[in-house]
Amino acid sequence: MSSDNVAKTAIKIIKRNPEYFEALVEFEKTGKLPKFTYKQRINFTIDETLLREFRIYCEKNNIKMSNKIEELIRKELFRKNPRIKKTFIL
Repeated sequence: MSSDNVAKTAIKIIKRNPEYFEALVEFEKTGKLPKFTYKQRINFTIDETLLREFRIYCEKNNIKMSNKIEELIRKELFRKNPRIKKTFIL
């Protein structure tokens, strides 16, 4: 791969994922890598029975409810728009 191709590829990666480049700059300055992903607390209303059953299911299968919900959201988003996969780390 020529140096021109490497440079073009690097620019594409930086444009697509600027947070990674910023993290590397932060590491260069401080010697520590910042978090790449952040969680945000949300509130929404769902059926009480559904929630109870889901909680039981997660407990029996040793699954974190939030992780399972994230997985289901990703699947739904990817099904609707396959290009969105590039924006998530799986």
